Amino acid sequence: MNKPASILSVALKLFVQYGFHGTPTSKIASEAGVSNGTLFHYFKTKDELVVALYNQTKEELNTYLFEKINQGEVFKDKFRNMFVYSLKWAVARPEEFFFLQQFHFSPHLALVPAEDIAKHSRQHTQFLEGAVQAGIFKNLPTELIATLAWSQINGMYEFLVKCDLCADKQEQIINEAFDLTWSMLINPQ
Repeated sequence: MNKPASILSVALKLFVQYGFHGTPTSKIASEAGVSNGTLFHYFKTKDELVVALYNQTKEELNTYLFEKINQGEVFKDKFRNMFVYSLKWAVARPEEFFFLQQFHFSPHLALVPAEDIAKHSRQHTQFLEGAVQAGIFKNLPTELIATLAWSQINGMYEFLVKCDLCADKQEQIINEAFDLTWSMLINPQ
């Protein structure tokens, strides 16, 4: 693993465990096996490191999701894939998911350049706007639809990690939650 990747990997683990403010860069450097100078060579400040980790994690999630979303033929299947695979990614990668949640409720979000935020949300926005324009979803602001859908995914994640369910029961509950989310968003025609 190269040095920047090692630093980011260790930073993820420590930020999830101790928080952004509770994780000194010296601890990140030490556990990554690099000097403080090396860490600051790649990431000029701790804030820059946090934002770089966020950008990397969002890119990985988006790449994963849009590979899965594009497997659907009709919009409902694509939306189901987004819902289900968001949960599968979160359950399989709890540190990354927790980090994203932590980041979104931190002052670090304001440090992400607007063009990066637009890049991370562009595909999602286009995907949801298409559903609104086609009359599939209610005529609501895209950001509200995204927030409502993401809230359901977050809630399901919390439920799934607290419960010890067999795979069949977990899949049944995810499908039921998807149906509720779909019913909430679709345009009654």
